[in-house]
Amino acid sequence: MAIAFQKQVDSDTEFALWRIEEDAVTLYNQLQLNDEEKAFVEQLANGKRNLHWLSTRVLLRTMLNTEEYIDCKIDEHGKPYLANLPYHISLSHSFDYAAVMISRSRPVGIDIEQIKQKVERIAHKFMKPAEMAFISSQMPIEHLYVCWCAKEAVYKCYGRKEVSFLDNIDLKAFEVNTSGNLDASLRKDDVALDYRVDYLQYEDYMVGYVKG
Repeated sequence: MAIAFQKQVDSDTEFALWRIEEDAVTLYNQLQLNDEEKAFVEQLANGKRNLHWLSTRVLLRTMLNTEEYIDCKIDEHGKPYLANLPYHISLSHSFDYAAVMISRSRPVGIDIEQIKQKVERIAHKFMKPAEMAFISSQMPIEHLYVCWCAKEAVYKCYGRKEVSFLDNIDLKAFEVNTSGNLDASLRKDDVALDYRVDYLQYEDYMVGYVKG
């Protein structure tokens, strides 16, 4: 499978979605991996976790369109970064899709989630009462997924651990649609950051993405 969806966010920032239809061997054979990465892949159990790791790397390689070895590392906060190429990156996956966002100029964050009814049961864990108050009665599930993806994208863009979706990331009221944007803020200790988060629904998935 090639790229299923791609969007140019601005002149130096884009993201893409990859529908995972390949098996692990096919994905593995499209990558250049060092010994440490090969050992990591061997430790992954066969199944979605393996396919997700491989597919995000295949999509990253496809987007960067380079013959070079892509040295994709994870920092102490769990944020992926490229050691040998001048891009900020963010990776995500959910069920049958992988998502990658890249930018030459600023940190980025992306999240993709398959839309499921269960989000209503956990909404209180990531939504303040004031945020719950603006959730649409016509599209509550989709609205909640936009909120989750927005907070996850902000968290990834910020790139530090110990950030609470409930306590540290706030969303301003917005009306939900199949695509749009919203304002978010991150407040923690002496950190005060504001973001404009974009979102779109793709099939039965929600995607939130942001540039720092």
